[in-house]
Amino acid sequence: MQAITPLEYGYTYHIYNRGINSTDIFTCEANYKRFLSLYGQYISPVADTYAWVLLRNHFHLLVRIKDEEEIPFIPAPDLRHCQGVAADRAGGGAALTEVEDPVSGIVREVSNGKKYNPSRQFSHLFNAYAQYFNKFTGRHGGLFETPFRRIRIDSENYFRRLVYYIHHNPVKHGFAEHILDWGWSSYLTIISVKPTRLSREKVLGYFDDVGNFKAYHQKQYDMREIEDLLLE
Repeated sequence: MQAITPLEYGYTYHIYNRGINSTDIFTCEANYKRFLSLYGQYISPVADTYAWVLLRNHFHLLVRIKDEEEIPFIPAPDLRHCQGVAADRAGGGAALTEVEDPVSGIVREVSNGKKYNPSRQFSHLFNAYAQYFNKFTGRHGGLFETPFRRIRIDSENYFRRLVYYIHHNPVKHGFAEHILDWGWSSYLTIISVKPTRLSREKVLGYFDDVGNFKAYHQKQYDMREIEDLLLE
């Protein structure tokens, strides 16, 4: 098993995991949608997403952890109407500071100027989904293998091959005959023109344009060079 690499600001990572003992983590459309909703809630503040795929018992993500200055402060609870807040501000209690959120531009009160922690946000995502899924299915206990796996991407070639690998995962595992047939991946979003939070233009930059992106995905590549690093 590989040593755990900490998530560092400004670097790109392949993040992946599976259900404990290979148990299913998605059983219906509602599960996939809930995971993506929670993903947007927890991960959007700390990472740009380049590619993803969700399969029945595992998932793959390709993300760039934002630079520290890009990550917003954690909003403090709205304490303006609570007794004692004024005293705290004046009398040495927990420091409350007004800051402008760099993402939304909204001025918020933050407690002690703390920012979202990328590794913690991923853990929050997996814990939140596990709680939802356990309630949904009536199961108990841990859902994911821990700790979640992560590999730093250190070359453009590896980036391109990994995007290809992620999008071909449903075909590799027999869930679809063609990548166009699987709706729970980023492939259809990248070739679309619809608005998205996915970093579409950044991904296409590695392939020059949409046409080359599609052509790259139609080829056959020997994926053994990266499969040794994967959980499968």
